[in-house]
Amino acid sequence: MVRPAFRTRQHLVRGAVRVSLWRQWGLKLSGSAASVPSAATGHVCRDVCRPARRGNSGERSGGTRGVVAVTWAFERAVVTGGAGFLGAPVCAELLRRGAVVHCLDNFSSSGVENVRELRSDPRFELVEHDIAREPWHAEDVDLVLHLASPASPVDYLRMPVETMQAGSHGTAHALDLAERTGARFLLASTSEVYGDPLQHPQREDYWGNVNPVGPRAVYDEAKRYAEALTSCYRAHREVDTRIVRLFNSYGPGMRTTDGRLVSTFVSQALAGDPITVNGGGNQTRSLCYVDDTVRGLLAAAAGDHTEPVNIGRPEEMTVLEIAELVRSLTGTSSPISHSAAVADEPSRRCPDISIATQRLGWRPQIDVVEGLRRTIDWFAARPAAA
Repeated sequence: MVRPAFRTRQHLVRGAVRVSLWRQWGLKLSGSAASVPSAATGHVCRDVCRPARRGNSGERSGGTRGVVAVTWAFERAVVTGGAGFLGAPVCAELLRRGAVVHCLDNFSSSGVENVRELRSDPRFELVEHDIAREPWHAEDVDLVLHLASPASPVDYLRMPVETMQAGSHGTAHALDLAERTGARFLLASTSEVYGDPLQHPQREDYWGNVNPVGPRAVYDEAKRYAEALTSCYRAHREVDTRIVRLFNSYGPGMRTTDGRLVSTFVSQALAGDPITVNGGGNQTRSLCYVDDTVRGLLAAAAGDHTEPVNIGRPEEMTVLEIAELVRSLTGTSSPISHSAAVADEPSRRCPDISIATQRLGWRPQIDVVEGLRRTIDWFAARPAAA
């Protein structure tokens, strides 16, 4: 049963706090978002998660019992899907940390332009390769990051078989590479393994509520299989593995046509088009800025936690609230319109990041308003068709 929003005094107080925050940010609440706190504010998941104190950096931050130190010691990395929205900044950060980077991508949902600035670095190698179709061979690799997969609804519904093959064959080939070289392996999984969750916030020990034959199953089940295969290689082939479950990430580098929530809202707002919200907009999401996601992913790669770990921002916002926020930040007069609800779309999404905070010393640092401002500025500086 779905819990009614803001029916208790505690919920009303949370709603008032969020409206107060909007006013502090100098943003205008319009329509129902101003008059009905429950429609604009959603639930603040961080009150439940109780993340630990923030430290000085993404990988040396305070836990509830002190400082967690994660040491970086990798010299030669392979990144599958390395030219994608997340892959490209991961490659850039690996180079910044002194690693040699082999970037593999088939460019089915990405482009060379994402890594154009990296190609002048002699430590960076860009290889057009489909890891799902055939293995890739390398020597002296000490880290394999498997990010390759269509990840946006537009892409995985356009390439359903390829999505499942990326999660199955692609994961197997990447694991085989790690096994041959003795490298550490990290799987970039997703919060979609939780499906439409019945537990809130979502902890890593939750098994999920997934429709295995629905339209989203090609992505959800591909990642669930990839996690099972990764765990199998760890248990039976002694591969040193890590699994991260990434929640909604956003920021510069997204494609305007990828169908993701933030990129769609921002591109519509900047064009003066109606901002399209699926269904009533009461479904919730947790938005994590790309820089924070990259830090979390690499903290997991360097850390000693071998079970799945959530990487995301533990703050829940309704989709309608996100649309209102984008409209306010862009200063657009675009109306908010509603389209039909999407089949099997999760009604709520918010991570419990206790493990990431306590075991990896990680938590997000960029708040949603600042992250959206940076994203809007990036989109506004690009040609409309980009």
